[in-house]
Amino acid sequence: MPIKTATGASGLLANFMLGETVLTELPDLSNAVEKYQSNLTIMNALYRDYSFLASAYLLEPCHERHMKGESYGLGRQRLPSNIAVPIWKCAEYAGFQPFMEYAGSYALFNYRLADPSLGLQYSNLRLIRAFEHGLEPSSSEAGFVLVHVDMVQHSGPLVSACLSMLSASSIEDRPSFNDGLSQLTLALKKINSVMERMWAKSKPEDYSSFRTFIFGITSQSMFPHGVVYEGVSDEPMSFRGESGANDSMIPLCDNLLQIEMPDTPLTEILTDFRKYRPGNHREFLEWVRERAKDVAIARFARGDNESAALYVQALNQVRDFRWRHWCFTREYILKKTSHPTATGGSPIVTWLPNQLQAVMDLMISVNDQFRGAGGLPGCDHIIDQLLYQRESLRKEVAKYCAERAA
Repeated sequence: MPIKTATGASGLLANFMLGETVLTELPDLSNAVEKYQSNLTIMNALYRDYSFLASAYLLEPCHERHMKGESYGLGRQRLPSNIAVPIWKCAEYAGFQPFMEYAGSYALFNYRLADPSLGLQYSNLRLIRAFEHGLEPSSSEAGFVLVHVDMVQHSGPLVSACLSMLSASSIEDRPSFNDGLSQLTLALKKINSVMERMWAKSKPEDYSSFRTFIFGITSQSMFPHGVVYEGVSDEPMSFRGESGANDSMIPLCDNLLQIEMPDTPLTEILTDFRKYRPGNHREFLEWVRERAKDVAIARFARGDNESAALYVQALNQVRDFRWRHWCFTREYILKKTSHPTATGGSPIVTWLPNQLQAVMDLMISVNDQFRGAGGLPGCDHIIDQLLYQRESLRKEVAKYCAERAA
């Protein structure tokens, strides 16, 4: 299927022959899917593969136009039953949406180890499925996905720190709480350092060619009325596309640190993203959110100067993550295309700043609270950088909004 197969030969997408081949040669394997519905490993693998096939089929015409330098135009408006019914069943059995998801298909369930004895070191990671050149590990498509995998492999300490902080706050054990905050900051620093490698592993000039295939249906001009899943429903349906914003690490930190988002339509999109995560992720994130409220994490963190300083340092790592994500968006997307929506269906210019501004505002609030009470030790440079970035963000958002309105 991919533009370049594992053998190096051209695949069906290279010659825009996938759609015709699906209609004439792909059997309906729905009954075979049902035979293995209790085998979660098989269901996850089938869900991943069918989601790649569904996205490739629907968006192949858009990719063809994009490669000619044209606008995306319309994708295919109907998903044939030999894809629609199996992916619907696989998604139901595996606990996903019947469309490509970040964790369940595109990234976290889409890698293998070249040598199992070498573990999860980056050079040992390989993609299982790809759209363009991703089966070649040095390609930008592989780099884009595998950097995400590499980041997530370092998320265990986030969970450990989270549980430590919730426990310590519940009994007002400030030394243990502060240790947990320090652990959280160290874990985020590691994840951010891995994230920084994206620049080297996936080039901005390569991204737009394989990006076409990871768009969703919701809020996309390619699917103005949704997509009919033949054999499932006569009514068009709509699902969001793959997005790194559906990873669980930063939402975990939002819930734990009680970073309140503004009451805006942009935040409603963030809330809608929750259902595009694995079920156990959703349950854990919701539990953390409610538990953080119960033990008043933010109030306890702002209870003295030392805890508040550590709290700001942890928030600063969330800011750093979101700032880097914004920089990726600027360099990989805003400077390369005028398409107004991200792959997940959010407005490309204003959505990330909505969340970035929220964490900046919280950091400033904590700093202001202690301005006349001894200050926050070790945080002056953090606040200085924050204020500079906040002004830069304001100018950049205004610039891109004006350019796209012209």
